[in-house]
Amino acid sequence: MADQKSYGWAGKILRVNLSTGSITTEPTDPYKLYIGGMGLANKIMYDEVPAGTDPLSPENKIVFAVGPLTASGVPLAGRTTICSLSTFTKDHLIVDAHCGGMIGAKIKLAGYDAIVVEGASDHPVYLNIVNEKVEIKDARDVWGMGTREATEALCRKESTKACVATIGPAGENLLPYSCIINSRNHSGGAGVGAVMGSKMCKALVVEGDGSVNVADPQAVADLSDYMLREIIGSNNNHVVPQTQQEWAEYYDKGSRWSARKGLTWGIAEGGAIDVGEPKPGELNTVGYRCMKSVYDLGEVAEKYTVKMNGCHSCPIHCYSDLRIDRTGELGGKATAGNTCAANFPFKYMNGILATDIKEDTESGILWNTIIGTTIDELGLWCNYAQLWRDFAHCIKAGVFDRVLPEEEKALFDWNRIYEDDPTIMVEVLNKIAQNDSEIAYLAYGPYVWAERWDDTDWFNQKPSALINYRGWPVHHATECFGQVGGVYNMMFNRDDMIHSAVNFQGCGLPFELKQQIAEEVWGGADAIDPDKNYTPMNDSKANFCWWSIVTDVLHDSLTLCNWVWPMTMSPTKQRDYRGDLDLEAKFYKAVTGEEVTTDDLYKAGARIMTLQRANTVRGMTKADGSIGNNDLRNDHDRITDWVFDHDPDFEPFTEGTIKIDRDDFQTALTMVYGKFGWDETLGCPTAECLEGYGMTDVKEDLESLGLLP
Repeated sequence: MADQKSYGWAGKILRVNLSTGSITTEPTDPYKLYIGGMGLANKIMYDEVPAGTDPLSPENKIVFAVGPLTASGVPLAGRTTICSLSTFTKDHLIVDAHCGGMIGAKIKLAGYDAIVVEGASDHPVYLNIVNEKVEIKDARDVWGMGTREATEALCRKESTKACVATIGPAGENLLPYSCIINSRNHSGGAGVGAVMGSKMCKALVVEGDGSVNVADPQAVADLSDYMLREIIGSNNNHVVPQTQQEWAEYYDKGSRWSARKGLTWGIAEGGAIDVGEPKPGELNTVGYRCMKSVYDLGEVAEKYTVKMNGCHSCPIHCYSDLRIDRTGELGGKATAGNTCAANFPFKYMNGILATDIKEDTESGILWNTIIGTTIDELGLWCNYAQLWRDFAHCIKAGVFDRVLPEEEKALFDWNRIYEDDPTIMVEVLNKIAQNDSEIAYLAYGPYVWAERWDDTDWFNQKPSALINYRGWPVHHATECFGQVGGVYNMMFNRDDMIHSAVNFQGCGLPFELKQQIAEEVWGGADAIDPDKNYTPMNDSKANFCWWSIVTDVLHDSLTLCNWVWPMTMSPTKQRDYRGDLDLEAKFYKAVTGEEVTTDDLYKAGARIMTLQRANTVRGMTKADGSIGNNDLRNDHDRITDWVFDHDPDFEPFTEGTIKIDRDDFQTALTMVYGKFGWDETLGCPTAECLEGYGMTDVKEDLESLGLLP
């Protein structure tokens, strides 16, 4: 009804067709079974983009989606899902990019739960969105610009209140490894930049001055205070400090709660700020806990740190704001910032090249910031550092010497790397982003270049970190609780981006205490093993794996930051370090007014995961090239051989190795399939489970295609 107020959801989806110029809106209500964010976007893609669609064709779509908690006042509800078809993996199956920054909040405050971009323009354009006023505008004057340059130009032209989500030259040139950048360095990868480029859409410029209707604002405020005072930790929800501090019972050198007395934001405005020893319960010092610049780049980064920054509604601030004039002089950008693999790319290169350059030195920080700011300006994506590993391997193994044309070989002297000359990376990365050379195939992903350059054995070597033969790398894989990490790295069509398990692994609490929590949450202390000392698969581990997948998908749909959520543990001794896994449901009810349990939300997460698997079944090819394949076990969930074959002096299930056992991994797949209700032989959705999730339409579709087991 027109007079019925929508709580949480904006209630509208914006649809822009760049071929026809049509701009329309439609209600969100039909998609609420899938919550929002990832779920909503995946449902639109399932319903509207046929199997086998070319990701760079006008028939493909790109969906920017947020959730009912976005911009509602809930802490850490600032993520955005960007959903489309993969440009870099086998069969170009459905993928999600997820980014922080400010774009999600702006979309929501402009009045939309999602923006669907379809068709393709015949000239460069951008979308200018100011609440209900939506225009397709000419972008020829910013086409060719880097992401920062384009952002500055579009903000000057439209509004400094707007958030710009833009592609760079890599996306314009349809490079498979390309991304969308918003708020300077917040990136959404998975090749979505190339999809935008194929549509000749440079950017979304979004200004929203609306608000989100909240059913119980006082409950949101009270829950927020409770969470910040008693439950939340630091980045990755690490809940003990990195160093011994007078308030803390435990400390752990691996923790991302890295604040300590004497550690400063070295060049903060107005003078250095000592982060001190922020204690649990202090609401106003939560943002000092995470000194991620030093954690990532070493002590040398302290004097270059302006502050730690964050996404919309983030109290943690895991994003490093740096200023390094020398980086700008050498071809990068003097101001740098990121929070993940793009922040320390040289680490991954140097792990293979083994130069004499130390990563935590002045040289190391120059390498990292020059590479990081260059790829962000180009809108170039690293595929969770796979680009750097592949690049280093192709130098070390002589692949470039073997495959590059003579004129390209003459462009690059790889000795400059060993001579500590990081400017070579500016030249290499700009050449790759042009997408008009042989070396550019490196940024098509290893599924393409390894075949083209006759180097497919790279997939079977541990230094590659490739975890699946379809072309994506580890993302907290077998080194994170063995079979648990191995299985959830198979589930998506790119690296999984799941942090629920690794947050628990690295939280800093003693192992015996973590076992107690594991028994309470996943049904057995044997859900977890000590690092490098794995035991065979069991039911508790299957519960843990299912939960890790479901909570990640749930967060990407609500939308919440899975780098800090879920709140499995707490830094508060008085709580015996227990977190509160009902917080998502409590916030959901406070924002939307709808009664929901944690189990209800977990079922929704399982439903959304099942939807993506159904879309994968529909689009995956068989050996004969025909489209439609429900044998996910044998044709999709194939972990690479190195996880079974490395460490030849160790047997699986012995202390000191992350090696796993082939038969046990198959057992793990079977058990996790069963937790979702999928076919335990094939790993695909069944008619029964689709009915149980309320997905009758998907069941009927797969049935008509002969893709139900």
